[in-house]
Amino acid sequence: PNKGKIMSENRLKDIKNLEQRIESWLIPTGNLFVSLFHRIALFGIGALTVWAAGMSFYEMMQKPYASVQDLLLLFIYLEIGAMVGIYFKTNHMPVRFLIYIAITAVTRLIIDLVGTKHEADMGILLMGLTILILALANALVRYASNKFPSKTDNPSGE
Repeated sequence: PNKGKIMSENRLKDIKNLEQRIESWLIPTGNLFVSLFHRIALFGIGALTVWAAGMSFYEMMQKPYASVQDLLLLFIYLEIGAMVGIYFKTNHMPVRFLIYIAITAVTRLIIDLVGTKHEADMGILLMGLTILILALANALVRYASNKFPSKTDNPSGE
């Protein structure tokens, strides 16, 4: 009876040893593939942002003047580019940049509505309230990142 127990224990040790060897290979390989995916996706997003900004700039140059909406669109592209660059360098998503993009996008909508309707209505008021909420969210993120800094050094302040 004791011999069977020893064989069973040895077999369990062999299985655990095999599992550890497989995991010691799979985990770094999985991490490598995730990292490669992030880099390739970031490069693609960055390239498409440059292309879209270039196309928008080209279209703006075809017009006799650039509107405020056109300029705000270029700022959105700039923020996306900065966000991709920061993520490339730090592996941290700069949440504040997403908030800035949202504020700029809502501002573009307000300008479009005012330019189209030439009057203030509830939609514009709600969009203004949206900007206020986004600004408060930005202040909260800034406060939290200063009060509770991450363990790694992050130049974007997130």
